[in-house]
Amino acid sequence: MAQPPNITDTFMREVDENLRRDRAREFAKKYGAWLIGALALFLAASGAWIYWQQRQAKQSEAQVEQLAQIYSGIASGNIRQAPPKLDALAADSDGAVRASALFTRAAIAIEQRDTNLAVAKYREVAADGDMPQPYRDLALLRQTALEFDRMKPDDVIARLAPLAKPGNPWFGSAGEMTAAALLKQGKRGEAGRLFAAIAKDKSVPEQLRGRSVQIAGTLGVDASAALTGPAQ
Repeated sequence: MAQPPNITDTFMREVDENLRRDRAREFAKKYGAWLIGALALFLAASGAWIYWQQRQAKQSEAQVEQLAQIYSGIASGNIRQAPPKLDALAADSDGAVRASALFTRAAIAIEQRDTNLAVAKYREVAADGDMPQPYRDLALLRQTALEFDRMKPDDVIARLAPLAKPGNPWFGSAGEMTAAALLKQGKRGEAGRLFAAIAKDKSVPEQLRGRSVQIAGTLGVDASAALTGPAQ
């Protein structure tokens, strides 16, 4: 015989469904406007972010084009017009474009024998925490090279310590200046060993490695095998 439906279960399901509908309506009344506002805000923020990204891309393209035009002018011999344009571009840009503008401005300053201005531009790059690290490291090297003769050896060694280590991309140049500073301190043994380490580093340019072998030899450290032997 068929079992009669469970009226209690059916009733409870209907009540439960009615409660859910009532809660949904109540929620919509209470929070509907807020949800719509939040959704509108999200869509506006998303649109603004997309617009900003596109604007940044267009601005970056324009800045690269400006830099290319400045380089073209320099190549044509119009160097005098370049400095104010480079200064304006460096002030309005960031990242690689800003770094390139500052490096070029420093190069022109060196060409014009304005060492102090060149040092200031390199220092500006080296101190910029938003700049890519390779640019900052290169700027620090060039700044130190220009200031080397008027710096205390201790200061040179301390400044270049993070770069004057085997494995660092700038080890050759930073190590050479550090070794020269050690010589100023009269530490011939340490300088010779550092020159030998430079000679052994296969990532260092051959010309610098060869020079390091010769200088190390004059300091009593034989590093001649470094140019033919395996990397150590």
